[in-house]
Amino acid sequence: MTFSDAVWTAAGAGLILLMLADVLYTLLYPHGSGPVCRAIMRGFWHVSRTVRGRSSAFAAPAAMAAVIAAWAALAVVGWAFLYLPHLQDGFVYADGVPQEGNFTEALYVSMVALSTVGFGEIVAGDAGLRLLTASQAITGFGLLTAAVSWILQAYPALGRRRALAHELNLLREASGPEGLTLLDPHHAASLLESLARQVSLVSIDLLSFYESYYFHEVQERGSLPDTVSYAQQLADDAQRSGDPELRFAGRMLTSALDDLAQILRSRFGHSGATSSAVLDHYAVHHRHRRVRAGRTP
Repeated sequence: MTFSDAVWTAAGAGLILLMLADVLYTLLYPHGSGPVCRAIMRGFWHVSRTVRGRSSAFAAPAAMAAVIAAWAALAVVGWAFLYLPHLQDGFVYADGVPQEGNFTEALYVSMVALSTVGFGEIVAGDAGLRLLTASQAITGFGLLTAAVSWILQAYPALGRRRALAHELNLLREASGPEGLTLLDPHHAASLLESLARQVSLVSIDLLSFYESYYFHEVQERGSLPDTVSYAQQLADDAQRSGDPELRFAGRMLTSALDDLAQILRSRFGHSGATSSAVLDHYAVHHRHRRVRAGRTP
């Protein structure tokens, strides 16, 4: 093997390892996301913040599609680098098929193997190369399955977040300025405990499904950044109540909101000395609240 062949082989192995690590870290690690996924999601998010109107809502779905495309591209190019040193001697060509032996041909062989199409006009002749192409075919099938699973996992998390936002909006509209004083203390405590559980689920979703953070809600009724301040208001009102059960429920909701604020601060870079300031910055960052005078998000 020549020096250039060794370089192509090392580069191909590196790209394949990067793709595998990114997929495994994004999909299987409970609280992680791969570097490729994270860079693409953040890039699309920053672009979407400059876009006005409903088009910004398409940024996160487009980013997920771009991540899947990046995984496929890393796999195709990586295996093409591995095949390139072995063209033409390591492969058997059907009659009439030109033997180019260049990178374009290596890409073609890699794409055919990854997609498991297997046209058969160019096949590996060496035993090691046959195992390599079979491994790539298995990887291609696994990549397709992983992409579908990733999409199916993300949208239920979004549904839970939107359901919490809608419930807070309904509660705000139904209670009006009187708030919790309209309710029996036992009923109000049960309601706040339910809200605390839902906020905790949203916090877990943000840890487990990193990409769900970057979905922008066009309608404010379904936007948690817009409604989370009302949950804080409910928690504060409950802790000033004379009923011990209601005060306890208020502390539960406050603790759940504190956990959410800590995740937003540590994982997504939201600033603020208090949980209220972090959640306020979260609302501003998602463009459902205007920046207050004298403050910068």
